[in-house]
Amino acid sequence: MIGSPRWIAYIKELHIDKSKYVKVRAAIVMKKENSGISFFQRYLSLWVLLCMAIGVLIGRFLPAIPDTLGALQIAGISIPIAILIWVMIYPMMMKVDFQSMKQIGRNPKGLIVTWVTNWLIKPFTMYGIAYLFLFVVFKAFIAPELATEYLAGAVLLGAAPCTAMVFVWSTLTKGNPAYTVVQVATNDLIILVAFVPIVKFLLGVSNVAVPYSTLFVSVILFVVIPLAGGVLTRVSVVRNKGQEYFDTVFVHKFDNATIIGLLLTLVIIFSSQAEVILSNPIHIVLIAVPLILQTFLIFFIAYGAAKLIKLPFDIAAPAGMIGASNFFELAVAVAIALFGTTSPAALATTVGVLTEVPVMLTLVKIANKTKGWFS
Repeated sequence: MIGSPRWIAYIKELHIDKSKYVKVRAAIVMKKENSGISFFQRYLSLWVLLCMAIGVLIGRFLPAIPDTLGALQIAGISIPIAILIWVMIYPMMMKVDFQSMKQIGRNPKGLIVTWVTNWLIKPFTMYGIAYLFLFVVFKAFIAPELATEYLAGAVLLGAAPCTAMVFVWSTLTKGNPAYTVVQVATNDLIILVAFVPIVKFLLGVSNVAVPYSTLFVSVILFVVIPLAGGVLTRVSVVRNKGQEYFDTVFVHKFDNATIIGLLLTLVIIFSSQAEVILSNPIHIVLIAVPLILQTFLIFFIAYGAAKLIKLPFDIAAPAGMIGASNFFELAVAVAIALFGTTSPAALATTVGVLTEVPVMLTLVKIANKTKGWFS
């Protein structure tokens, strides 16, 4: 009977069990967070290869599918691709905590290393290395017209330093999580003002005509809108449910959304690129070479600079990772908006996705083995 001692005891037991459940659930989520890289992320290169195969098969044997999807456009921007890219980027933007900007003045040296590496060095070394290999070293294998578009894709990767996966690399090197958040937040703000002029300048040097309007529309669509949505979501959830709920439960509901959105985008891209890939399969490897070399170079520039100015390891390692890694989701989106889903430039950015995880895991191992340099 309701109100009886037995009923009250039952309710108390339920309350205790619920409290235990909440605590256990939070512990599980925190353990998942601290484990670093997820199953999907760890084998990202494998999933990319599978998507490449599926996409190429679709493009080869079911060409009506990419043709139909390619026709769904507004102002030259693919509607299916735009939706999938928002699915990719929105969960990342929720993790950006602009409240962390208050911490900038406490230890600015690590941020300066990140800013200088990402915006004054990385885009230009990417251009130089990609140009050297695509137009000189591999001249006999790549036609100049294709090399120009591959170079454009490389430039887009070089001008888009990583936003989301940095949290993974920072966790795997036991980086300072609060400082990593500041690095990411300031980086996202710089992207808003620096990405367009840098890309415009480097593509102009490459003799690739790109209107400012298209670049600005791309940044608004694929950075400003998801960033604003992510910030509003974060503020709303934290206000209503609290910071702990947001960090341990809410954001993990979207853990696989970014990867799934990315993989579906790649299927569409590779299906539209089937003819190019089947005609020039070796080009995938040739594009990967300068991208991999650039990744190692930028990591050691930032990591070495951090050692020279005597930063602690938990700041130095993420500083190296954020420059070495790429915001490949943005690069893919802008390549598609500028040149189209079937363009060689879009293909080049997807090669960046293919090489990202194995190369970055190698750099994580290098950082962890050289931790003693900073003691």
